[in-house]
Amino acid sequence: MPEHFYDRTIKLLESRGVTKRDFVDLVIFLQKDYIKTLTPEMIYESLDLVLRKREVQNAIMTGIQLDLLAEEKKLFSPLQEIIEKDEGLYGIDEVMSFSITNLYGSIGFTNYGYIDKVKPGILAILNDKSTGKVNTFLDDIVGAIAAATASRLAHKNPKLEDDNIYSN
Repeated sequence: MPEHFYDRTIKLLESRGVTKRDFVDLVIFLQKDYIKTLTPEMIYESLDLVLRKREVQNAIMTGIQLDLLAEEKKLFSPLQEIIEKDEGLYGIDEVMSFSITNLYGSIGFTNYGYIDKVKPGILAILNDKSTGKVNTFLDDIVGAIAAATASRLAHKNPKLEDDNIYSN
């Protein structure tokens, strides 16, 4: 994927209030009990590799575009109302995010489910409907990117995890 796609997706995230530091906080939340030697530098390195993947860039661009169109009330009814309200049974926002969560195995899927349910940090802010912003797709995409980054780190550091589990 051309470098300008990567730069564009980072700028899109930032324009919606999401920074790389937000992802670091989410990954720490997911992995702190499993990779004791985890550092922000390790997370930034893995995050950058995740954000450079085509599937991730496509999801970011598509999701943010749909959220913006919903904010501007430019979608056809009933899709407008469904996305604007982030209706629980819509599910397409989660399905789009699965393309990201599955990049590094099934642990990404479980990480995503957990973080989507708990909504720590930036996810709580993105999910706040009182702001007037529509983040129906973005909150799931951000959670999926954090889950994929955490999963990549887990796969990259299996000995660290195994030592914590099988140290008897």
